[in-house]
Amino acid sequence: MKKFNKNRWILVVSVVIIVLSIISFGIYRQFFYPEKPIEITYGEFLENIEEKQVSKVMLSDDAKIQGEFQDGQRFITDHPRSDNLKERLLMEDIQVIEVGEKQSMGQIITFVIVIGSFAGVAYYLSKQGSKQASKEYDKMSSVEFSTQKESSISFSNIAGNEEAKENIMELVDFLKNPEKYQRYGARMPKGVILYGPPGTGKTLMAKALASEAGVDFLAVSGSDFVQVYAGLGAGRVRNLFKKASEKGKCVIFIDEIDAIGKKRDRGGLGGSDESDRTLNALLTEMSGFKGSEGIIVMAATNRLDILDEALLRPGRFDRQIEVGLPDLKARQDILKLYTKDRPIATAVSIERIAHQTVYFSGAKLENLMNEAAIYAAREDASYISEKHIDRAFYTVIAGEEKKDRSNIKEADRSITAYHEAGHTVATKLLCPENKVTKVTIIPSTKGAGGFSMNIPPDRMYHRKKDMLNNIKVALAGRVVEELVFGEDNITTGASNDIQKATEIIVAMTKQFGMSEEVGMINYDILLGQSGGMDQKLIESCNKTMKILYTETKEMIQENIALVKAIAEGLMDKETLKEDEIQEIVSSYLMKKAV
Repeated sequence: MKKFNKNRWILVVSVVIIVLSIISFGIYRQFFYPEKPIEITYGEFLENIEEKQVSKVMLSDDAKIQGEFQDGQRFITDHPRSDNLKERLLMEDIQVIEVGEKQSMGQIITFVIVIGSFAGVAYYLSKQGSKQASKEYDKMSSVEFSTQKESSISFSNIAGNEEAKENIMELVDFLKNPEKYQRYGARMPKGVILYGPPGTGKTLMAKALASEAGVDFLAVSGSDFVQVYAGLGAGRVRNLFKKASEKGKCVIFIDEIDAIGKKRDRGGLGGSDESDRTLNALLTEMSGFKGSEGIIVMAATNRLDILDEALLRPGRFDRQIEVGLPDLKARQDILKLYTKDRPIATAVSIERIAHQTVYFSGAKLENLMNEAAIYAAREDASYISEKHIDRAFYTVIAGEEKKDRSNIKEADRSITAYHEAGHTVATKLLCPENKVTKVTIIPSTKGAGGFSMNIPPDRMYHRKKDMLNNIKVALAGRVVEELVFGEDNITTGASNDIQKATEIIVAMTKQFGMSEEVGMINYDILLGQSGGMDQKLIESCNKTMKILYTETKEMIQENIALVKAIAEGLMDKETLKEDEIQEIVSSYLMKKAV
């Protein structure tokens, strides 16, 4: 407030000086020229000189001559600009005043005062503008972060990833009892990177750490530091660490750190000086504080492989903890956690749901139970039953079933039925360990004309044989369309299947060294700088795809009766469940054996 009053007074004084200068100039003019002079001709002026009526003449460089009669009356006349005018006036005993010098001096003084006043105001405004710009920069460089000291989130709210939890819980003891570790010369890790697929609970673990330790939790996103203004991202990094040091013990959490932590070794392609400055500022700040200060920097990313090596070295992010997708036991624990406070029917099997939700993240499991609760609430049911959970499961996977199916032609239903029957038969014959829990030809809101739910078993590794079989399963829908309806009548329904098959075969060839023709070379490393696909890789993938398509075609031709049986069941019921599918397959295999 005092600063505001001071600035206001400076502005008021400056305005007053300008006003006084203008008034002074007016007084000055009035002092020298109190009355308005009369205008006479030059001839009259000469006559008045001869008659001794002129007492004073003021000469200047102007086009007019000013003077004064004996009676004090001022006059003005034309200036002849003759060389002998002054001499003649002096010979007539007329007082001659060189008013140009006197008047110009007054004007100069006034001009200096006015210009000085304007210069003062301009300087003041410039200084204020500079201060304002500095304030604006400081404001922009201050990163917004959410902070919470007391939170209800604890490690008991997190199920699964026990190894990751154990690693992070150790940091709680570091924050609460630092002297215990200092006795052994142990240094608290400065930084911890949590990496893994989306939705696995990385942010939740960081919050639980701060909550359990009873310290502030400063959460920001990596994108907050990506700015178009030079130096602003680095300024925000410094501001964040300054705020953290003021708070003392705290947890800084940077989500999606790959936004600012990408490798700087990009060969001059796609690099950014601004992103490098921001990363350098982060590296400097992390090297600048001591672990004993009680500040832990945590970060989360889905792409650990693209982070700069300087960021991952010891002394910066000392620990890299994987937070992966939950296994069967972890899914059961997570589901128990999300069903604990919900009215669940006693007939609901958590174990069955856990088996069904292979490759579901913790967030996806929470969404599943939330959708099931919504369906139960719509029906105003007393409990959340298996019916609600199954409906929610297929909604999460494929979307809501379309209510109005009156405009679907019978020919389209038939194509969809045979297409999905092809996927089902291929799965049953090639991947007997997989479960086909549901096949339907009802279109969904996600654009699918139908789908077959193929649930693989939990595995630590993907075998080459399984990957090849998955490609054949994906190709089986298109194969059946070609065999049943003709090569010219294949549809666009296999577009997603072709995409999946291509992704698998490219991964096998480029990353996993499973192609004998190409060899055991990781082409992502070889082609990492230029990107794209080598022609040899394309030819190899295309050749393998043709071989797998031919093998799938032969298998489907041998079992076309089974395809027809499942397709007819789909045309009749629209949806076949696991027991119904198994009954058709078992009946077919028994007849075939006979």
